[in-house]
Amino acid sequence: MFEAIHWPEDMTPSRSPIHFTNEREVAASPATVWSLLTDTRAWPSFYPGVERVRLLDSHDTFRRGTRFETNLAGQDVVGSVEEFEPMTRIAWGGGPKASPVSRAYHAWIITPTATGTHLWTEETMQGPLWIELAKPAPDIFWRTHETLLENLARVAIERERA
Repeated sequence: MFEAIHWPEDMTPSRSPIHFTNEREVAASPATVWSLLTDTRAWPSFYPGVERVRLLDSHDTFRRGTRFETNLAGQDVVGSVEEFEPMTRIAWGGGPKASPVSRAYHAWIITPTATGTHLWTEETMQGPLWIELAKPAPDIFWRTHETLLENLARVAIERERA
């Protein structure tokens, strides 16, 4: 259905203690979904727990190499865009400021369908902070991404209706 994720060698699923995938059919165009994923001002409307995103290094839009700060999973996080293929795929890697050895890589694959878009997201996580956060509920990150996809689908449909 789609190309494989371009994992950094040290963040592959086989080397990561936390790895999960989520997918969803969205009744909105790939262009609308892409516009939401790349418009960091829109993230608080669909990304669970995100209150703010700040682009760094004088960037004003997402592109390969764009660095950013945000808050995810209750943590202040610094990330950078590692993959950027318009309307098709985007991925970012980074980690919490409080635990530099804890890292994550989050990829999105966007595929057009007859009724809109198929969204696939996959993430790997490593390091003590993520492992500690997952101990009380091992599927917490997967469930959060299910909510993320549900919210993103809703916002995309609303944006197309507006």
